[in-house]
Amino acid sequence: MTQIHTNRLIDETSPYLLQHAHNPVDWYPWGEEALAVAKREDKPILLSIGYSSCHWCHVMEHESFESEEISSLMNRRFVNIKVDREERPDIDSIYMNYVQLTTGSGGWPLTVFLTPDQVPFYGGTYFPPEDRMGRPGFKTVLESLARFYQTERHQIEQQERKIRTTLDRAGALEVGDSALSEDLLGKAFYSLLSQFDNRNGGFGGAPKFPSSMVLAFLLRWYFRTGLPSTLEAVNLSLKKMAHGGIYDQLGGGFHRYSVDDIWLVPHFEKMLYDNALLVRTYLEAFQVTGDPEFKRIVEETLSYIRRDMTHPQGGFHSAEDADSEGIEGLFYVWNPEEIDEVIGQEDGSLFRAFYGVERSGNWEGTNILHRWIDDATFAERNGLSLEDLEKRLQHARGRLLNHRNRRVRPGLDDKVLASWNGLMLTAFAEAAFVLSNDEYLETALKNADFIATEMIEDGRIYRTWKNGEARLNGYLDDYAHTAEAFLTLFQVTGEPRWFQLARELTDTQLDLFLDKERGDFFFTASDHETLLVRPKESFDNATPAGNSTTAINLLTLSRLTGGQQYREAAEQILQRSVALVSRYPAGAGNWLKAIDLYIGPQQEIVICGSAEQRRPFLQQLSRRYLPGKLIVQTDRSQPGQEKELPLLAGRMDTGDTAVAYLCRDHVCQEPTSDPLRFGSQLDHVQEESAAKR
Repeated sequence: MTQIHTNRLIDETSPYLLQHAHNPVDWYPWGEEALAVAKREDKPILLSIGYSSCHWCHVMEHESFESEEISSLMNRRFVNIKVDREERPDIDSIYMNYVQLTTGSGGWPLTVFLTPDQVPFYGGTYFPPEDRMGRPGFKTVLESLARFYQTERHQIEQQERKIRTTLDRAGALEVGDSALSEDLLGKAFYSLLSQFDNRNGGFGGAPKFPSSMVLAFLLRWYFRTGLPSTLEAVNLSLKKMAHGGIYDQLGGGFHRYSVDDIWLVPHFEKMLYDNALLVRTYLEAFQVTGDPEFKRIVEETLSYIRRDMTHPQGGFHSAEDADSEGIEGLFYVWNPEEIDEVIGQEDGSLFRAFYGVERSGNWEGTNILHRWIDDATFAERNGLSLEDLEKRLQHARGRLLNHRNRRVRPGLDDKVLASWNGLMLTAFAEAAFVLSNDEYLETALKNADFIATEMIEDGRIYRTWKNGEARLNGYLDDYAHTAEAFLTLFQVTGEPRWFQLARELTDTQLDLFLDKERGDFFFTASDHETLLVRPKESFDNATPAGNSTTAINLLTLSRLTGGQQYREAAEQILQRSVALVSRYPAGAGNWLKAIDLYIGPQQEIVICGSAEQRRPFLQQLSRRYLPGKLIVQTDRSQPGQEKELPLLAGRMDTGDTAVAYLCRDHVCQEPTSDPLRFGSQLDHVQEESAAKR
């Protein structure tokens, strides 16, 4: 189809920007050219921020940015800049803070009006094209703000200093009075418990988000205290999510969030980071409980990532859209007739009953598959054994998935983001270890090689990669999440390369991102382009804050190297998190994990021997949930490792047999060459923890 319009976005690599490359709007990407035009022509900037899988971004594009009338008004009165929030989270952070502070809420699409000096003077989210239900339409907003900028500019100038100061402080961590103690964790736990949904799992009401980091903290609190209610809360939440429509019952993987409070109706986009974080939480829950369903969710989700979200070179794609053929959720929903047509009426009847498919539909006349009943009860009611039930359901799921794959798929955002890849790399590495799965390890190593060769150069990491090109300076979370992934891979494989890369990235981060006066980290490097302010991010939102992940990395590097500078930096940043953790624990799940690690107990485990000799020791370790563990393994083939890794000192020359060393909080057990004895030592560590409860 011939495109009538083409604008400057046609030269970008971002799928989101390319979606707008044929709008009649005279879009600019963020950069010097657009800012210079705004200054030269003395026009306000219309900044529009979104991402490729955002449903309401698509709606606003269709209603307003594809409108000849509205785009003409935009082009005459404004310099229009389009930003992909996933490529430029620094810009998004600044102006999202402004909109949240001035309106009390935020989200995407984000629509902000700026002076040529980047100072915001009005903002909001989605605007309908025309005035609607007391809400101003986009045309009204454009006309009003264009006049305001020309006639009332003195009001903007009077507010400029205040706006800059307020935005400069946004996201900074405040010093708290409380100590980094178990009491701090306990207060956070009881605050979270007060928000827990005892009926449906999760926290709060609709819309309901997975809260994977908070659930991971609850598992640590259970390990620390043994409170049954803690594990019950985790189990209920993970089960309800796994059974709900938020989980793709056919293809695996989780959608972004549930629009209701029972996990039935999702917002259908699938994000790489959600699935990475949820895999890690389900994996830990499997270690704690041994529940095979949690293992199944991990395996199905990672299968989805390997099948649908992995570039041939090894990078992980960013997201899948909520929409296909312009309709939200169309790819995922079913009607009874289609199910019966694909798998036959007999199997269709069983499948529909199990997955809650109704003749009238359970959402907008169609059906979202969900599990409303447990397997044993359903099997008994239908005169089936559990084995026969699962066999029939598995066969039906396979046929329906093959049929679904012939539908028009949701759009794929195929850019590779360093930070999100770091999160998923950690998930694959941990799953490879816990489940002893070589395919997961192969995927993890391929991804790590991809990041190391395609996205890191001279100790600096790039934010994004697409079409063979890495672009944009890395942000704090790119360094932090990638370093965490490499540290995890080092522990899983024993390959020194990953330790060295993690240390190099962290040292670069300390040099370029550290606020030396306050002890926390800026979101952008010291040599980043000058924006309105230099932002910081402290909350664990959809992804862990770069600051909280950095605290964990610094503690890990301190334990590995004995480097006091890493521990001091970790202590400094953790102390600054106290106020946030105390006031908003729901937005501090990863901070709570970091504080839990800092307090201990901590276990250092060294295993020396060939890869084959180490395997039975690692299998003993993988079965047990020890959130404070640190693993160093070596085949003794590289002399001199003790200089970088003091935990290996005096443990390399132990003959031809494998030897395992277990230390807990600076007290060591007797070395052993017997995997079963090693397992008993690990059991003793867990028993000690239970005895302290």
